[in-house]
Amino acid sequence: MNLPGFPVVRPRRLRTSPALRRLVAETSLNISQLVLPLFARSGKKLRRPVNAMPGVFQMSPDEIVREATAAHDLGIPAVLLFGIPDKKDAKASGAYARNGIVQQTTRLLKKELPSLLVITDVCLCEYMEHGHCGIVHQGRILNDPTLKLLARTAASQAEAGADIVAPSDMMDGRVRAIRAELDNAGLIDTPIMSYAAKFASAFYGPFREVAESAPSFGDRRSYQMDAANANEAIREVALDVQEGADMVMVKPALAYLDIICRVKQEFGLPTAAYAVSGEHAMIKAAAANGWVDERAVTMESLLAMRRAGADILITYAAMEVARWLKS
Repeated sequence: MNLPGFPVVRPRRLRTSPALRRLVAETSLNISQLVLPLFARSGKKLRRPVNAMPGVFQMSPDEIVREATAAHDLGIPAVLLFGIPDKKDAKASGAYARNGIVQQTTRLLKKELPSLLVITDVCLCEYMEHGHCGIVHQGRILNDPTLKLLARTAASQAEAGADIVAPSDMMDGRVRAIRAELDNAGLIDTPIMSYAAKFASAFYGPFREVAESAPSFGDRRSYQMDAANANEAIREVALDVQEGADMVMVKPALAYLDIICRVKQEFGLPTAAYAVSGEHAMIKAAAANGWVDERAVTMESLLAMRRAGADILITYAAMEVARWLKS
């Protein structure tokens, strides 16, 4: 690009007023892009705060409906549902039980809020007694036997009414196994939002408190991605697309904007960015200490994700953001 220089060109001309800045803005934030994560556990009128994540709660299904109704009234189109079972075992049986906590809550949400999109997280870690995302044998996480349980979980959630299933486990071949199970069950129209590039990140710390899913031994580095690898992330996404993913996700978001950008440019599918628990907690903590402006930092962070190419923004701040956008 060969442009004339100063004083003919003065970029500040387009920054002289709020209206002019809005007119030429290249990136926008809209409520329709937001997804609110919610954490369900059994009970009634239960709303248990999470110390590490201000504003986030473990909630009983009735409280989930109340929270989702408030979000939907603000214009937020979707929630991402996680489950915390009463009991855990070595086969994650609560994940695919017909009356599991996610299945119960999904049915209730679709009954009370039929126009709300319910996305269900498909993973086993919350339901496994050891906290890993797959079947464990002699200290090893087994890939292929885990696929059957993941597929069964996704089908169970879809049968309960989930609009979108979102596998987050990072087992090889999970998208193909889930797609086959859904199709065999006659659920051919249920989309898969794959956590296609999910990194083994230190930013997940607070999530493990709310989901009660910390591994009892080792870590998840043998299946979640190494933060050093960008090309591998693109290969992971390509495999999920080949296996039938309808949407893809990059998680975490803010430290992986380069991955979001490449994924969107190379594949063109609807791309989600998950602003994870550590991102949320850091902004909340800094704001509580008066070090940053919570609204300004949150909005700037989400704009960065949009600018990188994200179409869908999964954020614990979805309701605050919706209110700020309305104001």
